[in-house]
Amino acid sequence: MLEQSPSPDPSARSLGPRESLAIWLLLTSAFVVILNETVMGVALPRLMEDLSISAAAGQWLTTAFLLTMSVVIPITGMLIRRMRTRTLFLTAMSLFTAGTLISAVAPGFGVLVVGRVVQAGGTAIMMPLLMTTVITLVPASIRGRLMGRIAIVISVAPALGPTISGLILQWLSWRWLFIFMLPIAATALLLGALRLPNVGEQRVAPIDALSVLLSVVGFGGLVYGLSAVGEQANGGSGVPPWGPMLLGAIALAAFIWRQIVLQREDRALLDLRTFTYLPFRLAAILFSFSSLALFGTLILLPIYVQNVLGFETLESGLVLLPGGLLMGLLGPWVGRLVDRRGARFVLLPGTIATAIALWGMGLFTDSTSIWQVVVTYLVLCLGLAGVFTPLFSVSLGSLPGSLASYGSATISTVQQVAGAAGTALFVTVMTLVSASVAGSPEAVDAHALAAGTRAAFLMAGAAATIGAVLACFVTEDPRAKSVSARSTR
Repeated sequence: MLEQSPSPDPSARSLGPRESLAIWLLLTSAFVVILNETVMGVALPRLMEDLSISAAAGQWLTTAFLLTMSVVIPITGMLIRRMRTRTLFLTAMSLFTAGTLISAVAPGFGVLVVGRVVQAGGTAIMMPLLMTTVITLVPASIRGRLMGRIAIVISVAPALGPTISGLILQWLSWRWLFIFMLPIAATALLLGALRLPNVGEQRVAPIDALSVLLSVVGFGGLVYGLSAVGEQANGGSGVPPWGPMLLGAIALAAFIWRQIVLQREDRALLDLRTFTYLPFRLAAILFSFSSLALFGTLILLPIYVQNVLGFETLESGLVLLPGGLLMGLLGPWVGRLVDRRGARFVLLPGTIATAIALWGMGLFTDSTSIWQVVVTYLVLCLGLAGVFTPLFSVSLGSLPGSLASYGSATISTVQQVAGAAGTALFVTVMTLVSASVAGSPEAVDAHALAAGTRAAFLMAGAAATIGAVLACFVTEDPRAKSVSARSTR
């Protein structure tokens, strides 16, 4: 057992200055690294021009990022249990800061991809570390409030990415996307080195190399295949998507079997006993639906606003801004409501509002008012604000402390894979339907593209409706909360 600061008893008192500092530092750092995930979409046309690359090549700036995330996230549960909080935080922020610097000074496309991969390594660690720290430090009575702040990070940061990217690119080069983040990341790294306390308990345990290999092939193959689906639908060429997806599915099945065997001896890389808790299982399914809707919408709406309605890059980014701000404002309020009234009180109307908004986006045409787009997206953000916070509270609050790190890694993995799936599915449906309406991919016009986006949003509306039905069965387990409190003492 490694020597460390004693863990506080979350059932005995509220957060003190030490715990508050740790959580706020992690929240700020997580916001910055998650924001970085969505800044490249708007910047791709500029990068294609400046670096003389094709759209198929430019997609790797996102694909490589997603691949790295999907490979690293599943092992974070094990890392959190083995490493001190400060050490793991410094590792994550050092990787992110180094990747940001590499990207800012990259002389060409290849080095820029390397920088994005290094950034993704740090990003993948940060969200599971934040969620596990909150579960370890925060009393169950005020946990919803803190989960509301995490919901801000996971929902607002991706929504603000395109807006900030559009504002920067309006006047500056793409390098400023990284120069803007560099001092923030460096400051967080310095504060973490000086002030971040260690929480939880660490232990030395052997790492199963076969599990790591299966995780890399399984999650990496699935995410690569999903990304390749969207790339091919956009006219890109490369490896057929079914190959890596089949390989990934086989490796993932072997990974699951391996974890079931190893968790009997408490040696699993990603302990799947989290799924034996019904609230966690349902929350993970709902989380996948919500992440699919959020990330799919974030990729599709700018395309619709620019290529169908004819607005500029900056204007398409600004369309997403009110929704991101709304989620930010509602996050703490929703968290307090979850603490007082329970998760279902917020979750049910949240899933219903999400479904209504996505069905409403299925009515968009090539003559839809931009204000109708803004209002419908606001309704979607209102719904998602009522979904993410209670799902965080239910999923992680239902687990004993011994499984908290694995639960946070699993939720982050679900988010990443569902986000990649949402992006691929939305783009694929949009592209295929648009080409069908126009008669050929080369003949796609605003009318045909509007038909494609409608089809994609209607598919999302159907998925969100299933999510609203599942939300009726989500319950909180107070016994699990008490176990969690005792396990973190």
